[in-house]
Amino acid sequence: MFKEFKKFIMRGNMIDLAVGMIIGAAFSAIINSLVNNILMPVIGLVTGGKADFTNAFAVLKYGEGITEANLPATLSEAQEAGCICLGYGAFISAIISFLLVALCLFFVVKAFNKAQSLAKKEEAPAAPTTKKCPFCKSEINIEATRCPHCTSELPKE
Repeated sequence: MFKEFKKFIMRGNMIDLAVGMIIGAAFSAIINSLVNNILMPVIGLVTGGKADFTNAFAVLKYGEGITEANLPATLSEAQEAGCICLGYGAFISAIISFLLVALCLFFVVKAFNKAQSLAKKEEAPAAPTTKKCPFCKSEINIEATRCPHCTSELPKE
């Protein structure tokens, strides 16, 4: 059983998967930082500071001694006071964050694909390794001096 486990762990695609997961986690931290520290403050500035919906909630049942008039301002304070709340603001924030992360990933992948296509264009085409026999039109090795199909002696180039 240990040998099978060792064989399973040492398979190439398993190592590739582990490396991919680690790189993905590191990349996720970068994208989340971009969204939370750069894009969300800009959105907050544009919307007049109303981009944080975390404390938007609806009270389903008021706690003891809590009314509409003395309702706490934040979701966590309302929950601590015994209110049963529908925290739709956190859901809206999660949707906005998801859309921003997806947008950032779209642009990163698009830039990466563009860079790859530019790199492929710069590569020189490989030298040919075959040629056609001028007599029988068979494909032969480029270094051949006699055709292996029709045995004709090939002209020197």
